[in-house]
Amino acid sequence: MHFDDVIRTRRSVHQYADEDIGDDTLAELFESVRYAPSSFNLQPWEFLVVQGDDLDRLQSVAYGQEHVTDAAAAVVVLGTLDPSDHADRVTADLLEKGYLPDEEAADARLDTIDGLANADSETRRVWTVQSCTLAAMALMHAAWGRGIASCPMGGFDADALHETFDVPTDYEPVLIVTLGYPEDEAADVERPRKFRRPTEEFVHFGEFDPVAAPADASVASDD
Repeated sequence: MHFDDVIRTRRSVHQYADEDIGDDTLAELFESVRYAPSSFNLQPWEFLVVQGDDLDRLQSVAYGQEHVTDAAAAVVVLGTLDPSDHADRVTADLLEKGYLPDEEAADARLDTIDGLANADSETRRVWTVQSCTLAAMALMHAAWGRGIASCPMGGFDADALHETFDVPTDYEPVLIVTLGYPEDEAADVERPRKFRRPTEEFVHFGEFDPVAAPADASVASDD
């Protein structure tokens, strides 16, 4: 599927066909996710793939949402709260490949990352969420490019997720992404698109001047 088509036709799907996603296909998805961008190229993400009977456990921490257990798999997107986790080898790679001019530049980079690692918890949480959200979107695009539907979920009990799946507290649960081959009707890309704000409303050139849409504004369509 052409990438523009992936972007325009991907939809959040709750209705999935009774069909498994093979391990090889899952591996292909995450091979694509490897190339998602991240702050300092530190790749702070971890992915917990939940399948089979374990989906019932995940549903219990996701407020009982039915599409968790209807999906072939669900991916818990986790982000490390310690930016220094992979800093040494990422920086060594940059130095070896000439992206950094010398050891001094490498040390300065590590010092900057160390400062971030010692920042307050909210700063580190925002940092990891930013990069992990990019990776989650890469996962959804990679999936739809292979005909696999998805749905990003922010509705879950993070504390219960930590406890139920033994996730250490130094990892932030960012999203749950359900995956599965869509039911026929759910896969109908010819259905009218849900409302999307027109670009001229949210794109600002040179000056930020947001204007609230009037209450009686007509609904824009991108069909």
